[in-house]
Parts: sequence; structure tokens; C-alpha cells
Amino acid sequence: MICVIERYIIYEGEKNCLGRVVYLSDDALMALQIWLKERDRTKEYLFSGIREKLCYSSAWNIFAQYLRQTGLQHKGYTIHSLRHTFASELLNAGMRLECLQLLLGHRNIEITRRYARLTDKSRAEEYFRAMQIIEQRGIHGAY
Repeated sequence: MICVIERYIIYEGEKNCLGRVVYLSDDALMALQIWLKERDRTKEYLFSGIREKLCYSSAWNIFAQYLRQTGLQHKGYTIHSLRHTFASELLNAGMRLECLQLLLGHRNIEITRRYARLTDKSRAEEYFRAMQIIEQRGIHGAY
């Protein structure tokens, strides 16, 4: 079940039947609004395949077509790699791992850690931010 409410979607996962909120950026919201006007309203699913819902193989074929059109088919990208990119981009933009865990729908934060990778730049920024705090204020804890 999908319910669009302003800038987020309440989504009940088919795999685990758990509900979660999926937030929409401005461009995603605009694309969804356009799609809602164009789609076949007689279909039950937001993105429909030949029969009912869009199956993985149909989604993969569409994805592969776009990869070919952009000349990226040799890079080894998969639909699932988009999920890893999403996680890594948010982590590197400063999102806390606990928030990212909820967005990805992981029960275990270790799974989220495997999904999201910090860039060298993010690690360096974190290091220098922490060192600045230590140098300015010092850390006065018992170790």
C-alpha cells in the first residue's frame, strides 16, 4: 500500500510488511506528480508491469536500457547499487547512521554499515572537525 502525503510516502513493504516513511526530494516529488497524471489509473500498482505489478526482471530490463543509452552498461551497475549509492551519499552528506538505518528499513545497524561507505574526504572532514574540538576545548573525560 502506498499513500502519498505531501513530501513523503508511507510504504508498507511486501517483503516484511513493515511500514516506513520514504521522503521525497523536490525533483522526486515533481516526477511523481507528473507520473501520477500520466499513468494508467486502472492499474492497482504505482508502477505496473505487463500483468500486475512491475517484476524485478522487467525493472532490470528498463534499467539496462537506460545504462545502454548512457553508455554505462560496462560499469557493472545494478538496480541494487542505486540503494548503496543512496545510503553512501546521505552518510557522506552528514546523515547519522541511525537515521539512515530507518530510511533503509534495516533492523540491524550493521547491515546499514555495509551499505553506506564514507569517502576519504568525509573521513578527513570528520577527523579535522574532531581535532578542532579537542584543540579548542580539550576532552575532559576519564579514559
